[in-house]
Amino acid sequence: MNQGLRTSVLAGLLLAASVSHAAIPDGTVDPAHIKYAGRASAAVPALRSSAAFVLDTTHSSVLYSRRSDVAVPIASITKLMTALVVLEAAQPLDELIEVTAEDRGHGRGSASRLAPGTTLTRGDLLHLALMASENRAAHALGRSFPGGLDACVGAMNAKARELGMTSARFVEPTGRSDENVASPEDLSKLVMAAAKIPEIREYSTDTYYEVRVGRRMMSYRNTDSLVSRPDWKIEVQKTGYISRAGRCLVMQTVIEDRTVVIVLLNSFGKRTRVADARRVRKWMEATLVTHEASAATST
Repeated sequence: MNQGLRTSVLAGLLLAASVSHAAIPDGTVDPAHIKYAGRASAAVPALRSSAAFVLDTTHSSVLYSRRSDVAVPIASITKLMTALVVLEAAQPLDELIEVTAEDRGHGRGSASRLAPGTTLTRGDLLHLALMASENRAAHALGRSFPGGLDACVGAMNAKARELGMTSARFVEPTGRSDENVASPEDLSKLVMAAAKIPEIREYSTDTYYEVRVGRRMMSYRNTDSLVSRPDWKIEVQKTGYISRAGRCLVMQTVIEDRTVVIVLLNSFGKRTRVADARRVRKWMEATLVTHEASAATST
């Protein structure tokens, strides 16, 4: 994707738009150079994420871009790719899989309520990996992949190539490794592919889920607080965090009847990624209202 396209904010968002922009830093636009029906656009959102990419898939238009072609650690966003290849392998979702000591991992992010010896179905493990970002669940899915963990990682990298994710590289299925990397542009391709799979859509946007472990039930909640908000229509989502990646969030959602992919990486602060998603939505809504008002005036 060329630099002009990456730096164009809201280019093509509205079919009636008349756009011209000067050479300016990535992720910013001088409002004087973007006009809709003869009026200046809403101010660009002041995002706190270090890298971001917003794509209107309805009109195939890049709406916002900041460092969108730079590959960076993606933390648990990795689990979307893990889910993709596991589901494409067509293994039974009701097959029981035992969590083992091999799934525990080490260091930060290795804590889990799934103790070695816990047995859950593949479907349950997928649900927990996508909704609650359960690392042991994701590792158990990779370990039980046909051919084992190495075959799973190989399938993940092959799928990335198939999707045109030229910057992406995976070394394990959980996202604990900072060697799992991709650019925001490439992650938008992963999100769109994941959104086509019913199980990923359902599991990743579920707000609450329970699994039976032995004689007791364990409850889990979604790591993305936006899925429980009735004013959001989120079709697929995934959060992530490790120190090298920062707070991350990707989603496909519907804003003003447009299907939009939002990628936010390395957000500063625990709540910033959610706040940035809200800023993107408010910015789009404000711009659309401005356009509609202008169009009505000119009619």
